[in-house]
Amino acid sequence: MRVKRGLAGHRRHKKYLSAAKGFRGGRSRLYRTAREAVERSLQNSFTGRKLRKRDFRSLWILRINAGARLSGLSYSRFMHGLKVAGIALNRKVLADLAVYKKEDFAQVVELAKAALSK
Repeated sequence: MRVKRGLAGHRRHKKYLSAAKGFRGGRSRLYRTAREAVERSLQNSFTGRKLRKRDFRSLWILRINAGARLSGLSYSRFMHGLKVAGIALNRKVLADLAVYKKEDFAQVVELAKAALSK
């Protein structure tokens, strides 16, 4: 018996075309180019989720370094001082302190300095 696959094919095409909504030109209208664009965009979004973690960590390090240098300490000396002092704050929290709570961050830097001088 002959099997007609119109509905399944239509659903498959519709899935890719709706995922390509907002793409320019044929990339949102033509099935083959839309499928290629969607698959490539999914690869790029996977890569982007990995890169975002790197980008944020480097941003946090920049902010901590800037805040620590205002108090006369380099980033590496500051982080070592925190470890010696037994202060377990992650970089995200430290960066938020350095940007939004400068007085509190200065106190943390002083604790790190005190631990280094011992």
